[in-house]
Parts: sequence; structure tokens; C-alpha cells
Amino acid sequence: MSSNRFSALIGLFAGFALAGTASAATYAIQGTDTVLGEIQTVTAKYEDTFLELGRRYGVGYEEIVAANPGVDPWLPGEGTQVVIPSRYILPEAPREGIIVSLAEHRLYYFPKVKGDETPTVITYPISVGKMDWKTPLGLTRITDKRTKPIWYPPESVRKEHAADGRPLPKAVPAGPDNPLGNYAMRLGIPGGAYLIHGTNNPAGVGMQVTHGCIRMYPEDIEQFFKMVAVSTPVRIVHQPYKMGWKGQELYMEVHAPLQGQEEVGELHSLTQITRLLVSATQDRTVAIDWARAEQAFNSATGIPEPVMLGAATSQLVDTP
Repeated sequence: MSSNRFSALIGLFAGFALAGTASAATYAIQGTDTVLGEIQTVTAKYEDTFLELGRRYGVGYEEIVAANPGVDPWLPGEGTQVVIPSRYILPEAPREGIIVSLAEHRLYYFPKVKGDETPTVITYPISVGKMDWKTPLGLTRITDKRTKPIWYPPESVRKEHAADGRPLPKAVPAGPDNPLGNYAMRLGIPGGAYLIHGTNNPAGVGMQVTHGCIRMYPEDIEQFFKMVAVSTPVRIVHQPYKMGWKGQELYMEVHAPLQGQEEVGELHSLTQITRLLVSATQDRTVAIDWARAEQAFNSATGIPEPVMLGAATSQLVDTP
């Protein structure tokens, strides 16, 4: 899609609002399982778009597009069966605080466990930094929280806007023209310009469109803001390939690498997939369905797929 058409479509849907938006997806983490949730299939109405369906069911634009190859995201059509990719493999990282998974445009939050409580994870769709404005990888923390934040555009952003004929003031007050929305949490990344925040343009959630910040739906950031304390750790990872277990079944999840963060050499290859599968099965004797693993790699739908041969495949959960 051309950048002009993309911008026009984003503008068209910038103000879209739904009567029923999904609440955050919350899952109990049972034992050693790392595969959570179930795939849903919904029937599109004539007026539906992927932007609207994604917000309604708590998934981002790129997630729902990848899960439905060949379906027009702007006009899926009356009666079309649309897959909602609401099954996830937990990222490979400590289960504490916040994990921002860039490749899947998704955030995971692990509330502190009290006493004998079962651990849980809460997950939200997000937008991340576009090609020339990458969201930095690594470990940081929430250093500040603000309601009704004032946006102070970095000089680099102001120069970009000025070059496009859209000059920005040095400060944008709270209100409908503020792209941070009503809530913002600052990350302790050098420079202080990186935030987890809301938006006045929810149509962009789930895309690679920000200047490096992490953008959430307004209803999601309102809920999330109340749960997260200053000093909460935040790990930002880029894991386009994830392996996980649900019971005795092994799953593989593949996402297309982000623009500007495409892997080089063998990292984005079946060789890397093979290494990860071997690592995931080093403590168990299993037979891998290599043809299915290759198909999952090539399709990159972002949906966790079972990749085992033998009796264990009889224990599969529903797949699209």
C-alpha cells in the first residue's frame, strides 16, 4: 500500500469508536505451560473493517492482517470468516513487570503474585516505532506517570513535521490534539523521550507507526495506568520466533520481522528455527513435524501452530 493511501485511510478511521471494545486479555499461567488463549473465528458484517474488528476483540491491526492472508482488511465482506489471533506464546524473558514484544506488536504485564495465588499475565496490542524511529531494545523501568500529559515533541520530530509542512509547537497541551492521549508513563531510557501512552488516533494501534514510543488503545492505557507502579521493570524484546508448550504439545509462533529490524544472515532462516526447536525439546523426546514447521515459518501468521508428529498431535486445541 502506498504511503499516501495509508495516511488517507488512517485519517479516515482516526476517530473510529466502538460501542463494545474488548477488555484486556487476562490468563492464568498453569505450571510450565507457555501457550495461552484460544483462536477465535468471527463472521464479518458488511460494514466491518480489520481496524474495527481488531479493537473489538483486543488485537492489533498487523496481528489480524497476518492471521487472515488474502482477506481485504478494509472490506472483508459480509459473511467472511475472520480469524482473531488470540492465542499467544509467552516471550522468552523473566516473567515480571512488563514485556514489550516488538515483533508481535504486543505488551505483556505480569502482576506481582501474592501468597499462593496462581500467576497471571495481562496482554494488550500496541504500536511500536517505525523504521527510522526504532523502539530501543533492553531493560528499563517506569520512571514517571502522568495524567493529561503535555507533549513536548523532540527537536527531531519537530524537524520532521516542519519538513512535511506540518509544524509543531514546542508544547502540545492536554486535549483532543495531543497524540499522547490522557495517560503517559515515561521509560528510563537515556534521553527521556520514550513513553508508554494512549492516543488520539486509535486506528494506528497495532502498527509500526510511532516515533519510538509504545502506543495503546485509550481504554487499555486507562486500565493499565492504574495497575502499574513507578519503578516497574520493562523489558523490550524483538522475538519474531517463539516456541512454547501447552501440556505435552509443542507450538511454534512466527512473525515477520519489523521493517528496519530485518534479520541478517542465518537469523531469519529455517536454520534459526531449527536451532530454536532443538533447544525447546532438549529436555523431552519428541518428533518434530518439519514440514509443518517450514509452513509456519513461510506463512508467518503470528498464530502458534503445533509442530509435533505422533500421538501428541491428538491433544491439539482448536486451530483456525
